[in-house]
Amino acid sequence: MWELSIRGIDFYHLINWFFIYSFLGWLWETCFVSLKNGKYVNRGFINGPFCTIYGFGALAVYLILKPVSDSILCLFFGGIVVATVLEYVTAVLMESIFHTSWWDYSDNKFNFQGRICLGASLGWGVFTLLLFKVLHPAVEKLVSFYPVYVGKIAVCIISVGYLVDFAYSAAAAFKLQERIPVIEQAVEQARDELLLKMHERLKSVSFAKDATLETVKERLGDIEVLKDLEERRAALMTELTAEVERRKKATAAKLGRNISRFVNSYPNLNRGYKLRKHRKEKDTKKNA
Repeated sequence: MWELSIRGIDFYHLINWFFIYSFLGWLWETCFVSLKNGKYVNRGFINGPFCTIYGFGALAVYLILKPVSDSILCLFFGGIVVATVLEYVTAVLMESIFHTSWWDYSDNKFNFQGRICLGASLGWGVFTLLLFKVLHPAVEKLVSFYPVYVGKIAVCIISVGYLVDFAYSAAAAFKLQERIPVIEQAVEQARDELLLKMHERLKSVSFAKDATLETVKERLGDIEVLKDLEERRAALMTELTAEVERRKKATAAKLGRNISRFVNSYPNLNRGYKLRKHRKEKDTKKNA
C-alpha cells in the first residue's frame, strides 16, 4: 500500500500531506470565521481538526499543476480553474447527498448558483501560488523531519480516528434535511413572538392608531421623540436578533451534538429549506 504512487509520489507522502493540509485548512477556516464572529467556530465537517476539502483540494491542485509549476501564470489561472471546479463539484455532491447547502455565495457579485463566485476563485489562484512557492516546500520538509515508521504509525492512528469521526458526523448530516425545518419553524415562531413584544414596547413613543394629523405633525417635529424612537428600535432589533439566535441554538442542541455544531458552524444550511418555502409560497399565490 505504501508503495502505491501518483505522478511519481508514493502513498506515504500523499496521505501525510493530505492530513497536514486538512489540518492547515481547518486552522485557517476556524481562525478566520471565529475572529469574524467573535467566538470559537469549528469549521470542519468532522469534530476533529481537519477540513477534508482542503486536503483533497491541495493535493488535486498540486498533482494536476505540478507539470506547469515553473510558470506563475499557469499556476495562477490553473489554480482558479481546478479549485473552482472542485469547489462546485463538492457543493453539488454535498447538496445532493445531504440535501443542505454548506456555503452560499448568493450575496457575492459574479456568483454562479451561490456555489462559486469570482472573488473566491481569484483567491484560489493566489492560494495556488502560495501552495507551490511557500506551503508545499515547508510541508515536504516537515514530513522529512520524522522517521518513516513514525509517520506510518501516526497516519494509521489518525486515519482510524478520522474515519470513525467522519462516519459519526455523516450520520448526523443525513438527518439535517428533517431537522432543519424543525429548527427554522422554532426560529420563525420566536421571531413572530418577539416582533409582537417589540411592537408593544414601542407603543409608548410611537404613534397611536387613533392619532390625528396634528399629533402626528407634532411628534414628527419633536427631534427628541424621533431620536428616542430610533434608539429604542435599534436596541430592540439587537435584542431580537440575539434572542432568536439563542433560541435557534437551544433548539439545535436538543437535536444532538453534531446537529448543533453544524447549525452553529454553517449558517447557510437552511438555504435549501428557504428556497423550497419561497417556491411553495409563490405557487400558492399563483394558484390563489
